[in-house]
Amino acid sequence: MIKALTLGYTLVLLLVTFVAQAKSPTDYVNPFIGTSNFGATHPGAQFPHSLTSVAPYNVAHRPDLNKFEQDAAWNSRVYVKENQFLTGFSHVNLSGVGCPDLGVVLLMPTSGELDLDAESYGSKYKNELATPGYYRSELDRYGVLAEVTSSRRTGLSRYTFPKGKANVIVNLGEGLTNETGASLRIVSDSEIEGSRTIGTFCYNPQDVRPVYFVIRFNRGASNFGGFKKMPEYSGVEGDWIGYNDTIKPYPSYRQILSGDDIGAYFQFDTKASEQIQVKVGVSFVSIENARENLNAEQPGFDFSGTRKASESAWNDLLGRVQIKGSEKNKTLFYSALYHTLIHPSIIQDVNGDYPLMKMHRQASGPLFGNIKTTTAKNRYSVYSLWDTNRNVHPLLSLVYPEIQSDMVKSMLDMYTESGWLPKWELLGMETQVMVGDPASVVIADTYLRGIKDFDVTKAYTAMQKSADTASNNPIRPENQDYLSLGYVPVDDEGPYDGSVSTSLEYYLADFNLGQLAQALGYTQDSAKYLTRAQGYRKLFDASTGMLRPKQRDGSWLTPYDQELGRNFEPAPGYIEGNAWNYRFYVPHDIPGLIELLGGNERFIEQLNKTFTTNNYDMANEPDIAYPYLFNFVSGQQVSARTKVKELINEHYHNTAEGIPGNDDAGTLSAWLVFSMMGLYPTSPGIVDYAVVSPAFDQVTIRLNQQYYPGEQLVIESTDKSNSLNNIKLKKQGFVSHQELVNGGKLSLTK
Repeated sequence: MIKALTLGYTLVLLLVTFVAQAKSPTDYVNPFIGTSNFGATHPGAQFPHSLTSVAPYNVAHRPDLNKFEQDAAWNSRVYVKENQFLTGFSHVNLSGVGCPDLGVVLLMPTSGELDLDAESYGSKYKNELATPGYYRSELDRYGVLAEVTSSRRTGLSRYTFPKGKANVIVNLGEGLTNETGASLRIVSDSEIEGSRTIGTFCYNPQDVRPVYFVIRFNRGASNFGGFKKMPEYSGVEGDWIGYNDTIKPYPSYRQILSGDDIGAYFQFDTKASEQIQVKVGVSFVSIENARENLNAEQPGFDFSGTRKASESAWNDLLGRVQIKGSEKNKTLFYSALYHTLIHPSIIQDVNGDYPLMKMHRQASGPLFGNIKTTTAKNRYSVYSLWDTNRNVHPLLSLVYPEIQSDMVKSMLDMYTESGWLPKWELLGMETQVMVGDPASVVIADTYLRGIKDFDVTKAYTAMQKSADTASNNPIRPENQDYLSLGYVPVDDEGPYDGSVSTSLEYYLADFNLGQLAQALGYTQDSAKYLTRAQGYRKLFDASTGMLRPKQRDGSWLTPYDQELGRNFEPAPGYIEGNAWNYRFYVPHDIPGLIELLGGNERFIEQLNKTFTTNNYDMANEPDIAYPYLFNFVSGQQVSARTKVKELINEHYHNTAEGIPGNDDAGTLSAWLVFSMMGLYPTSPGIVDYAVVSPAFDQVTIRLNQQYYPGEQLVIESTDKSNSLNNIKLKKQGFVSHQELVNGGKLSLTK
């Protein structure tokens, strides 16, 4: 009997130990990955696809850097791992984008004597920790433990102060945005409201927009007020000579303070280890909506509950994919999947209000457009479509089709509101960044993958407008030449216009439109657009094997340096790269390109040469699928498997430098997610995946049966040949999306 009890106790103990050791997907996420090497991610607290995030802001005012170094550190990131000088926590942020904007509404906890100048009140910090929905660090200078968490539209901070004077500074002057205006009103000794202007992303003159906020403390302050950094004048009227680094306090109760470089301060008398909590509600519609968001999502000051809710939301989404394999690979995979679920992000308030889409800045109009309300779905924003059309949206279509559906519906609402589909949309403002017609690519690819619960008739009309409007076309500004010549000529372009790059993006968009037309039964339309998509042949130069810039008169651009642009210097014809980076960028017709290059042997020779001459750029989207192109030639699948493994091992790590460059709203992370699963979508509009070796023993994707017939897709590593449900793949090196979403088991060669 004693032995039986002992055995039972041992089994219970083992079971308890196993449960205690079991990890959830969020346990594997390292939010610091990508915070160096220009990855432009941040480790702050955020909800999936959230309007608000709370990020440590450490990019400016480092006393150990000269001005040039500070400008370089600034770039487009609120946080850089190497920097160790914190000036606050920002509440409206972008993650993994290449241009500065947002990074505003900063809170900074300090202790002791009040200092209101961000250039001097910053602090070094230590003992950082970040998990999905949570961040903390200790501020050396002040002895303050700063912890932050967030919900969809609010942030919550908890500061543990030493005994004495505790200060919380609200700084509206700091930020990554190129705009500076702000206003605030102190409502009471525990609440402040106001707005901060944002906009001119990538220094382009699109609309500016206010972001509204309400900030509330868990107890009243003993002293509080507003402040403004004042300019210095020479004494001659209108002669401004710069800032004199003095701060003018505005302690008047309930006074409205407006202008540049303004803020507020709240002071408390604290006991040792006393905690002050601060919650921030944000809206792009109004102060009233910001307050409503705050009341709805943060009715109290429940830091633990808010953190758990965020963690639970992340586990729900990340847990859609379950993996068996090494701990190292799990960390890389779930961290990458985490980064793909940040943008696009919602913009509507809890009551459904959101700002309507506008295409251009109105010189004499208001700073923001009209307001609309949505109740049936999320309204999404932050569409880095030149990047994300390649793999982020196909990934969402496979694993999260309900989210991808709402994203397409948001894009169509933007068309209804502005007259055009988005290109690089930010908070209801069209930034006109990058080239091509990527919304058409995303919409067509989404429909072809089986997500059809959106107004495809409206979508088709919108896509045709972008494709066929010759002049005054904000989506395809070079369309008149493209339609008449079949390509965009190099003659009139500026240093970064990229005639070849632009043409290739138009061909891909026309291909997708043709594929959609075919699926909808529009035979004549399909033939027209698919013929246009073959226009890349006009840019193929047989003497070099390159897709080469061409003049309006049909002659080639001369002289011609195929490697110019390798270091992102201006290169006629190409954007963010050189001729090699774009050499095989005809994803919709690789077999045709192989033929032009002289056949399979020549194609493989030149594809290999791209890598051996270091002309492959892992961080450059146009060539991101090149490792998978080996699969188009029989017998070369092992080359694809080998090259993908090499690139993962070389460029992706569990470190701050662990993304090979700017994550571009999750694009480089999506490459890793697909690659580790053993799949990759080589071209939008062709819903096949190239297959390679998975990085795991087993991957299980729980399919959404509202969209797909299968319950789950299991991908396993095998010593045998590639097969689906024990049947050899129909097309060597590829498997179709439609086959996968029927569910079952995909076995891929190790």
